[in-house]
Amino acid sequence: MLIQKAPDLTYADITPKSVYLDRRRFLRAVGIIGATAVAGKGFFDLALPPETALAAAQFTGLAKSPFSTSEKQNSLNDVSHYNNFYEFGSDKSDPAKNAQNFKTSPWTVSVEGDVKTPRKFTMDEILKLAPLEERIYRHRCVERWSIVVPWIGFSFSVLAKLVEPAPKARYVAFETFFDRRQMPHAGGGIDFPYVEGLRLDEAMNPLALLSVGMYGETLPPQDGAPVRMIIPWKYGYKSIKSVVKIRFQEKEPPTTWNRYSSDEYGFYSNVNPNVDHPRWSQSKERRLGEIFMRPTVMFNGYGDQVASMYNGMDLKKYH
Repeated sequence: MLIQKAPDLTYADITPKSVYLDRRRFLRAVGIIGATAVAGKGFFDLALPPETALAAAQFTGLAKSPFSTSEKQNSLNDVSHYNNFYEFGSDKSDPAKNAQNFKTSPWTVSVEGDVKTPRKFTMDEILKLAPLEERIYRHRCVERWSIVVPWIGFSFSVLAKLVEPAPKARYVAFETFFDRRQMPHAGGGIDFPYVEGLRLDEAMNPLALLSVGMYGETLPPQDGAPVRMIIPWKYGYKSIKSVVKIRFQEKEPPTTWNRYSSDEYGFYSNVNPNVDHPRWSQSKERRLGEIFMRPTVMFNGYGDQVASMYNGMDLKKYH
């Protein structure tokens, strides 16, 4: 995993957890672990660091964000084994099973369109753009379940300011990586690659997070590795995963679920308990791991930070 502030370590040096654990199983099978009874603990530690070392190889020196909630967090197991990522299957357990061999290095994010300085960012460059911080955000999914996750990243506005959007740029379009060879289970009836979009002022809001990690580590492949967006006041499908392209533009961009069914999924997709999905009510939600439903809160509880962006808008019409 990634050790923050280690200048000689690049994103390509990060060893996926699955590879690390496979190495332990292999060495145990060929008898190296058993040999430590003879060779001694020092030899074992050199040949194979203990599993606890994996937990220590995390992002360090993270600032605690003032935007964080104090609500109880869901476990990493909850969040990484019950989620949507249609490129790896349409069932919520599919991504954890089907994304483990997803190749995320090398990786670049192309930033283009109506900007003064279009460029391509490598993951190493993205990691150096701003001090990383941990933000514990609430999330509400349109299927009426919710989670609380400690993400790692920085405000998207940091990247945007580097490329200097032109005055006519009013929207930001995002695109997910897609490769049928790596994603043979992609389905769900939607078009690929997955695309999303925000109004420019939404993207520049401090809450809009460019995320590179969660729970102190780099993102698991099923949760959008190596870089994704997090928009906590909108339904979960707006927080696009595994981003490869960002485009600043004048016109409102198409979005995957709006294109699939515009009466069910609007462009804005703000959490709004007063606007029902055509097939179910959005007034209540169930926190993952809990039994009872709880009331859904407008803007997912982030109204103080974002409500002013929608003054004068009919949020039932522009849902």
